[in-house]
Amino acid sequence: MNTFLFSFIVIIYLLVIGFLGYLGFRGTKTDKDFLLAGRDIHPYIMAISYGATFISTSAIVGFGGAAGVFGMGLLWLTFLNIALGIGIAFIFFGKKTRQVGLELDAHTFPEFLGKRYDSKFIQIVGGAVIFVFMPIYTGVVLIGAARFIESTLNIDFIISLFIFSIIIAAYVIAGGLKGVMYTDALQGTIMMIGMIALLILTYVSLGGFLEAHHSLADLFDKVPDNLVAGGHQGWTSMPELGSPLWWSLVSTIIMGVGIGVLAQPQLVVRFMTVKSSKELNRAVLIGGIFILFMTGVAFVVGSLSNAYFFRETGQISIAAAGGNSDLIIPTYINLAMPPWFVYIFMLTLLAAAMSTISSQFHTMGSAFSRDIIGIKEKETQDDTDEQEVKASKGLLVTKIGIMIGIIISVLLGYYLPTSIIARGTALFFGVAAATFLPMYICGLYWRGATKAGAISGMVVGVVASVFWMLFIHEANSAMIGLCNLLFGKASLVGFPWSAVDPILVAFPASFIVTILVSLFTKPLPKVLLDRVFK
Repeated sequence: MNTFLFSFIVIIYLLVIGFLGYLGFRGTKTDKDFLLAGRDIHPYIMAISYGATFISTSAIVGFGGAAGVFGMGLLWLTFLNIALGIGIAFIFFGKKTRQVGLELDAHTFPEFLGKRYDSKFIQIVGGAVIFVFMPIYTGVVLIGAARFIESTLNIDFIISLFIFSIIIAAYVIAGGLKGVMYTDALQGTIMMIGMIALLILTYVSLGGFLEAHHSLADLFDKVPDNLVAGGHQGWTSMPELGSPLWWSLVSTIIMGVGIGVLAQPQLVVRFMTVKSSKELNRAVLIGGIFILFMTGVAFVVGSLSNAYFFRETGQISIAAAGGNSDLIIPTYINLAMPPWFVYIFMLTLLAAAMSTISSQFHTMGSAFSRDIIGIKEKETQDDTDEQEVKASKGLLVTKIGIMIGIIISVLLGYYLPTSIIARGTALFFGVAAATFLPMYICGLYWRGATKAGAISGMVVGVVASVFWMLFIHEANSAMIGLCNLLFGKASLVGFPWSAVDPILVAFPASFIVTILVSLFTKPLPKVLLDRVFK
């Protein structure tokens, strides 16, 4: 590729990003501006920011690569992403979250839950869960972008990782959530254009829609023996019901991410950035279309890459990518697409990674300062000077938290193993769902949910998720190695339990405990409940 031309395009892109970050910086004066973008964001910006934050290189590169292994079955995740992540989230969760968050003056998701249950413990533990586990998710998103830069520009992986992180950190630290959401709107638009072009060019290269899918279906007898043994039945069929691959696809990828999206702190906080519920209504259609093109295209193209690679090289996608599913999409783009499209797709991936990572950095920083450390603006207005000092101190600590989160994420991005992007994303989504989702749902719609119930469910969710991850779910426990170190084997149990993702155990357990404990413990003060359910 023409490195000079591409560098020129990227410089222009970064200058625009820098200008949008500057606009966010200029409009950021208080904690509310930095953490909630002033609560006056336009619905288009909110919807695209939500979608761009949700869809990252982990979706395009990681899950697109997973589709290259599993096939079209991943489209069930697209269905759940739209039905739950947009429809249910915006209509049933978003409106109530915005109303309660405004009433309780909550600025972060853990603070929202803490104030809803009148519990500082919930806010601190919630912030700690975010600060400890989100770097795993951030690290795999960084890997997705850095791997594509590495394979396209022949730049060392660690250099790509480092430069990319510095660029994002600059406008997140300066502009807060306003800077993040302004840049998200541009990045989301670039992502949409890039993915539509990718879908069209893929079908053209394979001879059209019908020919492409027929070619993929005809490869069912080319599935490697190890995948057949795991239950693989071709790239146009679901794996055999109950097989190891079926459990991996359904429990980890489809259910783990499809359900976990409802409890993503960096997404929930966006519901509190708009002026009214009307803005959320307007955002539903925009968000749904965006998610359809982002995930649907990535999964279809990832699956169809098998047809392309087999036609050109006689190999299926995972073999053409050297056994690393994270390299399937980058390899396909660089071999199958015209040179001019590589520029577009490079920007698409940069935009996808930057939009998600910037929100993750912002969320980790706010969790560190406002939720764990507990620094926030003075709530009364009787001493303006003291209020400004507190706000300044809060923003400083938030920025320190962002820097710490960045360092941890970059280190994880460097040390995490290959083919980790999809698994690392699902891991964080699952932990977030088990920790936050039961108390979040009950907090929005059940007056009977108590502080003791919420705390009990939260603790059970965290403990069950971590235990299952370390000692039962073999895909994770084997990678981490603690179970093998202590007990001499990768999992304490055999199949099928060793293939069941933590979310299918920890989330129901957390939900049941939250409800049962709430039924037998002291209710919250009526005055608080009246504020929440007015």
